[in-house]
Amino acid sequence: MASADEGPPAGPGPLPPADPRGPVRLGDDAVAVIAGDGTVIGWTRGAEALLGYAAAEMVGRSAALLLAGAPDTRRTAAIAARSREGSGWSGQISLRGRDDRLIDVDVRVSAAFLVAGREGFLVSGRERTPRWTVDGSVLEGFLTRSPVGMAVLDPELRYIWLNDTLEQFGGVPREQRLGRRPADVLPGLLAAPLERLMRQVLASGVPVTDYEYLGWSWSDPNRRRAYSSSFFPLADAEENRIGIGYMVLDVTDRWNARRLLALVNEAGASIGSTLDVQRTAQELADFAVPRFADFVFVDLLETPLELGRPGASPAPTAPGDWAAMRRMGMSSVRAGCPEAVVEIGESVDFVPPSRDLHFLATGSPYLLPLLDADDHTWAVDQPVRASRIKEFGLHSLISVPMRARDTVLGLATFMRSQNPVPFDEDDVAPARELVARAAVCVDNARRYTREHTAALVLQESLLPHTLRGGTALDVASSYLPADAKVGVGGDWFDVIPLSGARVGLVIGDVVGHGISAAATMGRLRTAVQTLADMDLAPDELLARLDDLVMRLSEEEPAGGKADRGGTTVLGATCLYAVYDPASRCCTMARAGHPPPVIVTPQGAVSFPDLPLGPPLGLGGLPFESLDVELPEGSLLGLYTDGLIEGPEKDVEQGKIRLGRAISREGLPLDELCEAVVKELLPVPQPDDIALLLARTHALRPDRVVSWEVPLDPAAVGLTRNKVARQLEAWGLDELTMTTELIVSELVTNAIRYASGPVRLRLLLQSVLTCEVSDASSTTPRLRHARTTDEGGRGLFLVAQLARRWGTRYTHRGKIIWAEQGLPSSPPPPVPTVGSPPVPPSPPGSSG
Repeated sequence: MASADEGPPAGPGPLPPADPRGPVRLGDDAVAVIAGDGTVIGWTRGAEALLGYAAAEMVGRSAALLLAGAPDTRRTAAIAARSREGSGWSGQISLRGRDDRLIDVDVRVSAAFLVAGREGFLVSGRERTPRWTVDGSVLEGFLTRSPVGMAVLDPELRYIWLNDTLEQFGGVPREQRLGRRPADVLPGLLAAPLERLMRQVLASGVPVTDYEYLGWSWSDPNRRRAYSSSFFPLADAEENRIGIGYMVLDVTDRWNARRLLALVNEAGASIGSTLDVQRTAQELADFAVPRFADFVFVDLLETPLELGRPGASPAPTAPGDWAAMRRMGMSSVRAGCPEAVVEIGESVDFVPPSRDLHFLATGSPYLLPLLDADDHTWAVDQPVRASRIKEFGLHSLISVPMRARDTVLGLATFMRSQNPVPFDEDDVAPARELVARAAVCVDNARRYTREHTAALVLQESLLPHTLRGGTALDVASSYLPADAKVGVGGDWFDVIPLSGARVGLVIGDVVGHGISAAATMGRLRTAVQTLADMDLAPDELLARLDDLVMRLSEEEPAGGKADRGGTTVLGATCLYAVYDPASRCCTMARAGHPPPVIVTPQGAVSFPDLPLGPPLGLGGLPFESLDVELPEGSLLGLYTDGLIEGPEKDVEQGKIRLGRAISREGLPLDELCEAVVKELLPVPQPDDIALLLARTHALRPDRVVSWEVPLDPAAVGLTRNKVARQLEAWGLDELTMTTELIVSELVTNAIRYASGPVRLRLLLQSVLTCEVSDASSTTPRLRHARTTDEGGRGLFLVAQLARRWGTRYTHRGKIIWAEQGLPSSPPPPVPTVGSPPVPPSPPGSSG
C-alpha cells in the first residue's frame, strides 16, 4: 500500500482503468483505512494476518513504511486524484511484511470519503496467487486418469477414444472397443437406450446429463451396478457436429443409499399399521415380496429373550437350547407359498447354516449368497427343506435376527428364486433396515398386547359380574371395549342395593385408556359403593366423590396432564341415581355426564333436564339433583358418551338414535341392551361404551304399611301390637318377637331423644325392613353399656337382631332402619284389614 504523500507503488506504466466490478469483498481481505496524508487510521485482523503487523503498531504511522520499493509521489498523487473523483483504483504492488518477506498483493483503493472529519481511503488487498498453464501432458493425464469414465464417439456412434476408467467400468479392452458401437460391446439390452439418447443429442445439440441406469459389466457380471451418464455434442470450428462426448460415473453407492432410504420410507407406511403381532409380521413378508425377495418368512419366539434384563438367560448356541419359535408371517411370488415347509401358526426350528444361534443374540445378519441343497447341513439336517430348495430353485438367502430394545423377538428370512441376481453385501443393509423397522412394530404390538390383556383382566375384575336390582328394578347391562388400537378405557357402571328397598344406579367414564384408566375406574367404583352405603343423596355423593378425585390428582406423579396449579387432573364424569319403589321417585345428579334416557310404558322417550354439574376433579363447584316420578314399568337408561357420539360426533342426533333404538318393544331387557349397542355401534369405535338399562317396579300397597307414632312412651306398646298384627297378616309369625324388639328400641329412642313427628314404616320385599323416621338430624351412636348401666343397650340389641341396620338423612330429618331376612318360604303377603293406607311419599323423602 502506498501513501498519497510519499508516492505510488513501484513499477512503470500508466494507471489501469477503474475496476468496473464495484466494491471488493472484504471478508477474507487485508483491509486498512488510510488518511489523505498517508497515515494509517484503521487496521483489520486481515491486514495483520497478511503482513504480520498488529493494529497498535500501524495506526498513526505512514503507510509508506510497508512498501517494498521507493515511493513514486507523482503516481501516488494520480491515484489519490482518481479516488477523489469517485472512480477508485486497482492494481498490483509489492509490500514487505514484518518478517522482511516480499509479498505481491492485488490492491484496491476506494473512492475518497470522510471519516471523523478527515479525508480517508479504504484500501484492501489479497496476496497474489501464481498462475499456471495446462500443457498437453497434464491434460492427457487428466483425461486418462480421471475417476469419471470418458469416451468420444463419431457420428456413427463408433468409439474413437476412451480413457482408462471407462475401460475398467466395462471390462472390455480398449482395442476391442475402438471402431465399434456400444451395442457391439455392452451387455444385454443396456446399449439400446444409450444409443437412442446419443442420437437425440446429435440431432438436437442439447446435452443430456445425469442419466441413471442399472446394469452389469463384463468385469463383474454377477453384480448389478448403477451408473450416471452424460452426453454432449462435439463441434468443429464451423460448429459442425463431428461427434459426441460420453461421460460415465459409477454411482452404485449413491443408488444403494437412495434405494435403502426409499425402501425404509415405504416400509414405514406399510409395516406396523396395527398393534397385532401376527399382522405386523405378515406385513413385513408382504412388503418384501417381490420388492426385495421372492420368498420371505418371519418366525417369532414364543417367549422373547430380554437380553438387557438383569438375570436374563445367556444366549443359546444350539437349536435345542432355544425357546420354540412359531411361523407368524409368510409371503411368496408363487401363490400359496409352496416353498414353505411350515405353515403360519405352526412351530418351527429353522436356523440357517451353520445352525449356530449365537447370531440371534448378537443381531448380526447371516448372508448365504449361494444355497447348495446338496450341502451336508441341508441334505442331512433338513432334508425336506433341501428338496424344496431344489424344486423351486431357491439360490440365495439372508436371515436377519429381529431385535428391539435388547429383546430378541425372532428371525426374518429372505430368499430368491425367480430373481437370478443373488444376494450380496449390498443387500444386507436393506434387509437389516426392513427387519429393524418391523421389529420395533412387533415389539410395540407385543408390549401393547401384554398391557392390553392386563388392562382387560383388571377391568373385567373391577366391573360388576352380576347386577342386583332386587324387587325394585330389572336390570341389564352391556359393555363394548374400544378398538384395540386405542386400548381399554375407563367406562364403568354399578347397581347398588340400598336401604328401604331403594336401588342406586351409577355410571361413569374416566378419561384416558390403558391400565391407569382401568385402575382409576376401580377406585372410583369402590368409592361410590362406600359412599352409597352411607345413604348419601346423589348430589352429596358426587360432592364427596369430587373431593376424592381431587385428592387422587394431587397424589399423581409429575409429568401428567396438569391444570393451572400444576396438579395432575384425573378427568372423570359420573351420573348417580336412586330409585325408590315405594314412591316411584328417582332422584339423580350428574357430574359432566350425559343425561339418562327415560321410556314410559306407553313408549314416550325423554331426556330429563338434569342440571349439568362439572366433571369430577375440578373442585369447588356445586352439584344439583332432580326428582323424577316414574310410572311403573318405565325404562331408565344410563350410558356413556361413546354410545351417542358416533362417527359424526353429533350428540343430538346420537340421542335421537338412542331413544329410537331403546324404545322398541317385544325384547327381553338383556336382548334389548345388546341390540341397542349393536345398532348404534356396528363397528369398533375409538372409545369404549357402557349401557345400563333398568325397568322399574313399584312396591305393591300390600307390602308397605306405616303409622304415625305419638310422642308418648305409652305409644310404644300400641305400636308394637300393630306390628305384631301386621306380621301375622303377612304370615311372618317367626319374625314377630325380633321385630317387636327392634321396633320397640327404635321407637323408644325416637320418642326419648328426637323431635316429632315420628313415623314407623314396614316394608316387605326380599327382606323385612323396619324404618323409624323423626325430625332430628342427630346421629345415633352404638354404645357398649357397662353391666351397672340402666340403659345404652338399644342400638346394640338392634345390631344383634338385624341383618343390617343404619341411618340415612333426609331434608326433614333422619331415618333409622333395620333389615331382617325372611323365612325360607313365606306365604304371599295380604293387606291387613283395618290398617291405614300408605300415602305415597313426597319426592325426595324416604318414608
